[in-house]
Amino acid sequence: MPHRNRISTLLLLFVGALSFITCESERAKVLDNVGLESTQQVDIKVGAQMLLQEHLDELKGRNIGLVMNPTARVHGVHMLDTLMALEMPIKALFAAEHGFRGSQGAGEIIQDGLDEATGLPVFSLYGATKKPTAQMLEEIDVLLFDMQDVGARFYTYNSTMKYVIEAAAEQGVEVWILDRPNPLGGDYVAGWVLEPEYNSFVGTYPIPIAHGLTLGELAQMALGENWYDTDAKVNLRVIPMSGWQRDMKWDDTQLEWVPPSPNLPTFEHAYAYIGTCFFEGTTLSEGRGTEHPFLMMGGVSTNINEDISLWSDQGIRLQPTQFTPVSMPGKALRPKGEGLLLNGILWENPLDQADPLTVGLRLMQWLMERSPEAAYKDYLYLLAGTDKIDELSRNRINLKTDSLDIHWGSKFESFKEKRSNYLLY
Repeated sequence: MPHRNRISTLLLLFVGALSFITCESERAKVLDNVGLESTQQVDIKVGAQMLLQEHLDELKGRNIGLVMNPTARVHGVHMLDTLMALEMPIKALFAAEHGFRGSQGAGEIIQDGLDEATGLPVFSLYGATKKPTAQMLEEIDVLLFDMQDVGARFYTYNSTMKYVIEAAAEQGVEVWILDRPNPLGGDYVAGWVLEPEYNSFVGTYPIPIAHGLTLGELAQMALGENWYDTDAKVNLRVIPMSGWQRDMKWDDTQLEWVPPSPNLPTFEHAYAYIGTCFFEGTTLSEGRGTEHPFLMMGGVSTNINEDISLWSDQGIRLQPTQFTPVSMPGKALRPKGEGLLLNGILWENPLDQADPLTVGLRLMQWLMERSPEAAYKDYLYLLAGTDKIDELSRNRINLKTDSLDIHWGSKFESFKEKRSNYLLY
């Protein structure tokens, strides 16, 4: 009997070792499949890749929640798929604007539900609830936040990040920000600083419109400057990138562009968006419902005359055009000007501009002057974060004599000084 027991024990040890080797082999295969070894000339590893490469073991035994969307990828593989294949204990998914899988258009309410691929619960953070509740977080030890930002204050992912960090602090949950590039570059800072009376979901931090920060840097600046609306201890960690430099715009990174929202299909659209998003604060179309959102703008009464050629003297190429917005499920439901023939412009070379915010604002001012039926909406002030934008609407622009420059005020200079304390790259 003792001899037989020893054999049984040895067999159990052998099977256990074999199982461990198999699990480790599968783990290595999964990590290999997400391409940890870069083949790019510019070797940039985003925070999610650094997590997989260096920090996975730190998550062992911890229940995980994911605040992600389709941009949360490493070399084409979504982080949810990778983490599930690695048998990490994922307990819940959290969906910001456009949804966890990115199937909803701008402004469409996201509903709670189940993720079809995994069966995991999906909690909406874009609807009646924008801040995770205690019930949503009751099984969570750590939240992994991974979404590609576009570098604009009014892009709602940074607001979702703020609310997630505040809710997590109140429930004793740690938050890891898996950092990604600012597509506009880390040196591009422009725009009015948000004033408190214009705080909203499209403006939750006292920062300029183009802030020049990654989300990881913004999260740390918010902590250092006491911008989080909570008395609880914030347990925040940033997993930084490797290889990214501040002077890099998206095209310099050689990373694949995964649309952060349906109306930003390319980096060119996102680059123009920092300025032409302001058309959303008018009755003119910003191009939703066409193949060129944020590059094509206009209205029914817009009259483009010969002075469009003066824009070329500023190095800006505009093409007169006509377009008819249509409803596009998952992209643009009931867009402005739906079914109507609109007159306007197509901005052909936004990537050639060093200051797309200023150009976009001036284009809005110029087109509004040539659109008798057009009007400004209150939403414009939320996008601008100030009423100083009234100066543009009160004064006509003379392309022959006027500079396109806009003065951003003393708070802008103060912000630039403060932000230097939180730069990771």
